[in-house]
Amino acid sequence: MRAIEELTGLLARLPGIGKKSAARIAFHLLRVDGSYAAALAERIEGIQSRVKLCPVCGSYAEDETCEACADPRRDRSTLCVVEQPQDVLTLEASREWRGLYHVLGGLISPLDGVGPERLRIGALVSRVRDEGVREVVLATNPTVEGDTTALYVKKALEGTGASVSRLATGIPVGGDLEYADRLTIARSFRHRTTL
Repeated sequence: MRAIEELTGLLARLPGIGKKSAARIAFHLLRVDGSYAAALAERIEGIQSRVKLCPVCGSYAEDETCEACADPRRDRSTLCVVEQPQDVLTLEASREWRGLYHVLGGLISPLDGVGPERLRIGALVSRVRDEGVREVVLATNPTVEGDTTALYVKKALEGTGASVSRLATGIPVGGDLEYADRLTIARSFRHRTTL
């Protein structure tokens, strides 16, 4: 059936969805109430017109600015720097961070043709200087590209007066030493804390 094959093909292009999962979703949509399928289609169709990037931090926003930037209770002297807008949602779920965010829009990756000029590093430096930011927390992933980007950002922020820190890395809660790789264990020792 061409309609099912076309839908399965489109669903399989989504990240993390293979052909089998795409087929299961397509068959599920045939079985559910028509109002659910219509609501899902409407949300998918409207997502790009309803959600934009916040002009201040680069996170996702449905209003003029994102919820974090619009919240007057946020600590405006601290910024958490992340790679992508979805990272803000992940960090917000922890309910730990009460400062603001800055989204770089990617990582430095020369092999992929992404240099620092393609990221929002200049905007970050301007925000830190113009808004009186005292602390910048770098929350890039602990990868070669994440580490490279963190070091570049730290260097770019020199002379702004803001302290620069990085999220700790190491063995996850509930993790098992037996399954941890050498680099994770090494970082755990380097970033150990006093009890």
